[in-house]
Amino acid sequence: MIKEIIKESIASAFKKLEPELVLPNFIVELADNNFGDYATNAALITSKILMRNPREIAEGLVKELVKESLYATVEVAGPGFINFRFSNDFWQTQVSHILEQKNRFGHSDLGKDLKVLIEFISANPTGPLTLGNGRNAYSGDVLANIYKAYGAKVEREYYINDRGVQIVALGHSVLKDDEAVYKGYYIDEIAPMIKSKAPDQAGEEAAAIILEKYIKKTIEKMGVEYDTWFSEKRLHDEGTIAKTMEYLQELGLTYEQEGAIWLKTSQFGDDKDRVLVTSKGEYTYFASDIAYHADKINRGYNLLIDFWGADHHGYIGRMQAAIDMLRQGNNWSGILEIMICQLVRLMSNGQEVRMSKRKGVYVLLDELIDEVGPDVTRFFFLDRSLNTHMDFNLDLAKERSDKNPVYYVQYAYARISSILAKAKDENLNLEKDLGSQPLLREPAEVNLAKQLVRLPELVEEIAVNQEVQKLTFYARDLAMAFHNFYEKCPVLKAESDIMASRINLLKATKIVLKNTFDLIGISSPEKM
Repeated sequence: MIKEIIKESIASAFKKLEPELVLPNFIVELADNNFGDYATNAALITSKILMRNPREIAEGLVKELVKESLYATVEVAGPGFINFRFSNDFWQTQVSHILEQKNRFGHSDLGKDLKVLIEFISANPTGPLTLGNGRNAYSGDVLANIYKAYGAKVEREYYINDRGVQIVALGHSVLKDDEAVYKGYYIDEIAPMIKSKAPDQAGEEAAAIILEKYIKKTIEKMGVEYDTWFSEKRLHDEGTIAKTMEYLQELGLTYEQEGAIWLKTSQFGDDKDRVLVTSKGEYTYFASDIAYHADKINRGYNLLIDFWGADHHGYIGRMQAAIDMLRQGNNWSGILEIMICQLVRLMSNGQEVRMSKRKGVYVLLDELIDEVGPDVTRFFFLDRSLNTHMDFNLDLAKERSDKNPVYYVQYAYARISSILAKAKDENLNLEKDLGSQPLLREPAEVNLAKQLVRLPELVEEIAVNQEVQKLTFYARDLAMAFHNFYEKCPVLKAESDIMASRINLLKATKIVLKNTFDLIGISSPEKM
């Protein structure tokens, strides 16, 4: 990775200049293109340790760093930042590296010690998936792709809430009695299939049908595959909740008050203690959730990632408190990351729309996919940070032009495919040995190469901060760099050496676009 190359250069320079220095962590990041390719604050970070002016330290480092041939320039900026600009030779080498790596480019083994469980969607099996489920559905799926590329062992899981008050309410609904709660076309469709007349059993029957007939079919249409479908009912039937409650009691973390059993979550950062067992002797949903996460820990995962809806934000404190309790008892060193997905509106002509053909009061996710296609649906949902509200622009989603970001990035891939196919048809001599001559000379060529090499670092970055929207941003940046290259640098009409170099650059670009599309989960069309 480029940042690691720079860090190694800096460490080597410090070893010569300050052999006794224990080098602290410092940052290497993308620089403003006007000043360089990358920049570092290494001199600023070490100035307090060395008790010297940071600019003086930076100037000493630069004298060492400029001796390395991979840099075109290394310069001091401001109070002690250092800007690096790589040589054209270096970028040519990176293109060759991509051509060697092929579909492995962007992958690493940095996360080989991680065993990750990503739980997402987990919508109650009381109705079809709606627009609101789209954000965590696609984000969870793509994050799993990222962690696999990062070298981690990853599993996708759907938690089925197939027990409790919502299932009883579903039972009343399909029985169409006075306590019916859920309404809609799907209730009318499945009601005749229900055999039981008891609300709880009727609800379980209905939930199983909804899961298979509606939820799983939509998930398949979305291109998501789960490793595990985990039943909440199983936690009750196998005694997992009871065992977890006993375990917390043994740790001295529960107490009884007013006939209920409480958990001491306030001692672990929550704003108050929480009920585990009601005065009627019934487990709360929180008790089930703790048992579920205890089961995840016992299965050996050291990174748990949950995707929750916006209405669950207040639930984070108590869940993290419970995890801290389980961590103490199990000597578990893993972490729980909770991703909150804000609300989504479907917009057309500046107005919120209801597009359901079935007279519902919600937008069904599979109807949206049918309307704009699976690639567009996925890309649009991924294209905003989860912690911001999202307006899904239906008009833009339907447009087949450069204004539509999905069309824009996929057209780059199709255009490259067309050029490479034409070169093959014309039997052009593209296997010429280019030697070490730096054939990437034009700014548009170099800029495209710079974009290509960002993918491995981006995968690492997303694995650390879970900001999956950066992947679609990158796809656009890469497509933009290619389209700019296409406009300014003729390929098939160039001189022999230059043409061969640009063909290699196109092949590398096609590889990186394909790898990026695979991570996002969209198709790579050869023609459009």
